[in-house]
Amino acid sequence: MCRSIKTLRPPALPHEATGDDIHAAALQFVRKVSGFRAPAAHNREVFDRAVEEVAAATARLLADLEIRGSHPVRTPEREPEPQPDAV
Repeated sequence: MCRSIKTLRPPALPHEATGDDIHAAALQFVRKVSGFRAPAAHNREVFDRAVEEVAAATARLLADLEIRGSHPVRTPEREPEPQPDAV
């Protein structure tokens, strides 16, 4: 695990993760996995695509997590689903 990747869910992060927080974590993950801090020009497209895919997966994960004693974490990209009315 890359030590510079921080936990993005409350209570570890005192606020909801922003798009910038998620992108930074995704970038650190891809750098660690690929072994490149900055890829060569011929690898730039695949590197950037991987960062975007990891960021999207991270945003979905954070949006869908249920933390005991709290409400699901929501990121700006995901709106809460409407709840059925109780009868």
